[in-house]
Amino acid sequence: MISCKLRELRKSKGITQVRLAEMLGVTQSAVTNWEKGKSVPDYENQQKLADIYGISIDELLGREAPIKEKGIKIPVLGRVQAGIPVEAIEEIIDYEEISTEMSRQGEYFGLIVRGDSMSPVMTDGDTVIIKKQDDCENGDIAVILVNGNDATVKKIRKGPTGITLIPINTAYDYMTYSNNDIETLPVSIIGKVVELRRKF
Repeated sequence: MISCKLRELRKSKGITQVRLAEMLGVTQSAVTNWEKGKSVPDYENQQKLADIYGISIDELLGREAPIKEKGIKIPVLGRVQAGIPVEAIEEIIDYEEISTEMSRQGEYFGLIVRGDSMSPVMTDGDTVIIKKQDDCENGDIAVILVNGNDATVKKIRKGPTGITLIPINTAYDYMTYSNNDIETLPVSIIGKVVELRRKF
């Protein structure tokens, strides 16, 4: 019970009820009532008591502190190639953590951005978190494989005649592929960029 806990904590610190009341700015009778279980300190005084005893409010009230759910580690890759599942790629550079809730929404991996075609939003060496999916909406930033070679990160614009990969850096040209190119090269979307993580 909180009353017993409050009494034990006060005695463990060698503080009298009178002294504790002075520290809190309350009457001694208020402290006495708390320790007898006749009343409970309000939130402000709970916080003050927790600070005095160097514990959390959960500990003060005898509650177990909520256990922080561990995140899920995903691999960060230097490159992605066609036909090789992410889980089979050996070139894992690092790992990033995503929340368990996020991991329930699909499969994710990280990819190191190469070059400056997406600058200034994404720069060389940044890590992007990608949700694996084979299609995206217009305007999404996606990871695309062309010719089965290394992946490129670009903004997507789809139309009835094909797909255009749009760099953010205006020094680079758009890359447009017809429906025939998409089938024969091939050109394939392997995921959508959902987050950018930059280390300094």
